[in-house]
Amino acid sequence: MTATPRPAALRFATRGSALALAQTRLAADALRAHAPDLVTEVVEVTTQGDVDRQTSLRVLVGQGVLVAAVREALLDGRADVAVHSLKDVPTAQAEGLVIPSMLERADPRDVFVGRDGARLADLPPGARVGTSASRRVAILRAIRPDLVPAEIRGTVDTCIARVRAGEYEGVILAAAGLARLGRLDEVTQVFEAEAFLPSPGQGVIALECRADDEATIALLRTVDDAPSHAAALAERGVLAALGTGCDLAVGAYARIDRDLLTVRGMLGGDREGTAPVFGDATSPTDEAEALGRGLGERLKAAYEERYGALQ
Repeated sequence: MTATPRPAALRFATRGSALALAQTRLAADALRAHAPDLVTEVVEVTTQGDVDRQTSLRVLVGQGVLVAAVREALLDGRADVAVHSLKDVPTAQAEGLVIPSMLERADPRDVFVGRDGARLADLPPGARVGTSASRRVAILRAIRPDLVPAEIRGTVDTCIARVRAGEYEGVILAAAGLARLGRLDEVTQVFEAEAFLPSPGQGVIALECRADDEATIALLRTVDDAPSHAAALAERGVLAALGTGCDLAVGAYARIDRDLLTVRGMLGGDREGTAPVFGDATSPTDEAEALGRGLGERLKAAYEERYGALQ
């Protein structure tokens, strides 16, 4: 059988933020480790999320707005590979596209950047904590109901600057993003993943391409990290089981021990008076997505028994 020839060049579609460009460099470097002569080009794309600074980020992510324009660059031939933060990618597969590769996962945990070195426990009642994620709001309300979760939009640099300016007493961000930007020294507290559950797929860079581009698919598979991919499938399975159209707090974290995959999930409504529902499940790694979906269905049933139908 004749091997599929590797492409000599790849065009990467990405958002133009500092973080997105840093992730694209990581992807290109990983591929060049397997194909040293590979020529790469960056195609910067402006998404609706970059233009719309008013709509809540949780709504934009839920609608897939942060990846739609990047995917369009693949479908219309402007680019060969899309570089995504997996947590921003909807669980439904896009028609004509595939994700053959997920790079080795960075730290999946959330972190706190507090003003004047403060940790969450140091904040006085009523302090404003910046976050745009329903998941983070639900967890924050569970551990510090006296704090005020406040919507925040912008890049990592912008969010930290607003804390330094006194608009917020702190902001909750992803450790992976700060690491990729070289700003981990700003962190004042790291939350453990199994208690402060991350967004499904957080810390994973996903590489997407056209489903009929066999040469690119073959090359992307050379940088796929199997443990990260399995964990991401399980976590995203939890999210997929809950469907779309609801503004819910969903967290999931999967870990592998030998050949077994364990995923912990959380479902909590973004409503006053609702506490998150938690659950765990374990299976062989080759059943990752089914494991996550099963846990998601259990979480949904437990949530609806306690609070009524999902909104």
